[in-house]
Amino acid sequence: MAVIGLGAAVFDLDGTLVDTEPRNRVMWSRLFAAHGVAHDDALIASFAGRRGLEVLAGLAHLFPGRTVEELFEQAISYESLPGMPAVAPVAGAVGLVRSLAGAGVPLAVVTSGQRPYAERLLDELGVRHLLDLVVTAGDVATGKPHPEGYLAAARDLDVPPEEAVGFEDAPAGVAAVKSAGMTCVGVVTTQPAGALAGADHVVADFLEVDVVPGPALRVPDRGRN
Repeated sequence: MAVIGLGAAVFDLDGTLVDTEPRNRVMWSRLFAAHGVAHDDALIASFAGRRGLEVLAGLAHLFPGRTVEELFEQAISYESLPGMPAVAPVAGAVGLVRSLAGAGVPLAVVTSGQRPYAERLLDELGVRHLLDLVVTAGDVATGKPHPEGYLAAARDLDVPPEEAVGFEDAPAGVAAVKSAGMTCVGVVTTQPAGALAGADHVVADFLEVDVVPGPALRVPDRGRN
């Protein structure tokens, strides 16, 4: 096992604290299908961990006559349709956040989602009141894999990035954490472990992570330890 000291913990939301990826994949797939645009798993996977508006901006040529904003609103409108995949907390996520808060560790979420969406999910998880800070898509000029969101979290938590640990489930998020100078723990919830090779440590879920005095985290010796 490896022990990681930490001055702060910063979490991604979708796919990291809560498993929304099956639902998100259906939403993006429905958008492409609604416009008769061919798509495959790789294209849908390119949305993982990134701001939807930014991904759509690079694909706008596939949707002539439609604005990026219109496409985004259409995609998120599918969220509440009957029969959409259910969402659930990633195993051990809520317990870890509670343990870290109890140990006095500064906590933040950095998400590519919009604020109303993020705040609602965090409330449903029952952890919003434990977080010192939530950085959403609208709070940064450039989304993941750019490190802006994680640097903003470190700044506002008043913790040097190199003393913080970031948790991510997608390659874009891992790149953002590492570019910010933080230690990265990749969580294998939405991507194969190989896709998170840039992380310093890789875990199956948060049941593999323990809080120990220091405060510090104990994680398996997997990944780039």
